[in-house]
Amino acid sequence: MYIKQSELLLGTSMDFVKKFMDNSEMVSHDKGDVLFHENDPALFFYTLLNGRVKLSICEGGHMVHDTKQNGEAFGWSSLIGRDVYSASAECIEPTKLLKTDSKKLAQVMEKDPANGIIFIKHLAATLGNRLLESYRAISQKPE
Repeated sequence: MYIKQSELLLGTSMDFVKKFMDNSEMVSHDKGDVLFHENDPALFFYTLLNGRVKLSICEGGHMVHDTKQNGEAFGWSSLIGRDVYSASAECIEPTKLLKTDSKKLAQVMEKDPANGIIFIKHLAATLGNRLLESYRAISQKPE
């Protein structure tokens, strides 16, 4: 998958994508690896290249989102002014990710506000879709 295919980067300039990549590193993780725990300092933003990551809350590990689509992003707490992650992230199969330094990405967006706004709009849409998924999940009647 080319990172340009990530929904968050659609419509941004090639220069913006290059700067995004310059502040990112490709990392691989094994099944069971924990990327971060709920309430850990939010330092990185992640883009799934392949594999699967479970996002969960509370000690019991109640899954709130199953990250499985290539190009899907998580760890967004680091980009919206939250000091800590709102969930835990665990690889539930071997996984490759793009790990992006959120402070450096914020600087890139500040220096290029037109592309930064496009990126943030896509991020807001992603979060809105996840919120709708959550609404649907809690509104379903148990069988």
